[in-house]
Amino acid sequence: MSTRMLGLFMIFPIFSVYASEYTSTTPYLIGLSIGIYGLTQALLQIPFGYLSDKYGRKPMLIIGLVIFFIGSVVAASSTDIIGIVIGRALQGAGAISAVLMAFLADFVSENQRSKANAFVGVQIGIAFMLALLLGPIISVSLGISGLFWVIALLSVVALIIVSTLPNAKPKEQYALSIANIRKVLNIDLLLLDFSVFALHLILTCSFIAMPIFLKESNIVDIKDSWQIYLPIIILSFIGMLPMVILASKYQKIKPVFLSAIALLIISQILFYQIQLTYTSFFTLLTLFFIAFNALEAILPSLIASSTSADKRGLAMGLYATSQFLGAFVGGILGGWIYNISNLNSVFLSTTFVAVIWWIIILITKQKTPIKQATEN
Repeated sequence: MSTRMLGLFMIFPIFSVYASEYTSTTPYLIGLSIGIYGLTQALLQIPFGYLSDKYGRKPMLIIGLVIFFIGSVVAASSTDIIGIVIGRALQGAGAISAVLMAFLADFVSENQRSKANAFVGVQIGIAFMLALLLGPIISVSLGISGLFWVIALLSVVALIIVSTLPNAKPKEQYALSIANIRKVLNIDLLLLDFSVFALHLILTCSFIAMPIFLKESNIVDIKDSWQIYLPIIILSFIGMLPMVILASKYQKIKPVFLSAIALLIISQILFYQIQLTYTSFFTLLTLFFIAFNALEAILPSLIASSTSADKRGLAMGLYATSQFLGAFVGGILGGWIYNISNLNSVFLSTTFVAVIWWIIILITKQKTPIKQATEN
């Protein structure tokens, strides 16, 4: 999961700055290039999850990683931004996130599952943080094309890892029907699905604007951006630990959710309103990632603990669909706003989404599955 997500994320901190190297580039196509992987992920998570329930996890993991490799090669070989869009779409078509999470749940005992899923969520956060560091360094040394070749290599590494995993036997068979889909659409799961949708929409939308602001505000040269991202990574992981402990050990799910979303709102409003300097950018991005990492760690454990074993692949598919659909909508929304208005307005739109999310969490009561998840 971490190796693959690192490959998907590494263009985030640099692409909107270097996209001008490709022919036919527009602000809208920049956003589409960054977010298009989310659309193909969203469309294929449920089929991959269902097929993994029927035929086993490992075969679907291999198929997905091969498709991801092909997409990386297409992007690495492209000179037109349309080729990047196609390559990123193919990367997303290897939609194995739900399969991986179901695989993990298959091999971890019930009383340890929430911890294991939280650990995976933390690893995804680490992968994103590493992407912020490695993306600029690799692109300066090898160019954008070289970065995509490195991403292709990462998919090969992921395939090697998958080859060492045990075979997960198919679960009891069921039909992919409306009735079975309804079983994984209770209020708690829908709330979690919306939460991950909003979180990744805000993330993708924000990272269309942030690299450009780094450059235009003369905060730091893009090739040296790791120097600001590295301390942010460290501080944000330290900052999110109390929130994760409160949520998992002391069952304070709703207060933690509201606090984390409030941090997102504060960071986005201030990104929109104030003149960015090194200090302000550093502080606001640290707040943003404290909230992002905490939510990324908590959400998967709640999903895994709220579904039965035979439907887990399907439930994870719906969750991952929401996650990547959020990334796609974030890319489209950010690119569209950048195209018709100005870059600063991107943060106004993310603030609006976060406020709606906060209100929904505030007025929604916790049901039994979430309580069980926190007890685990």
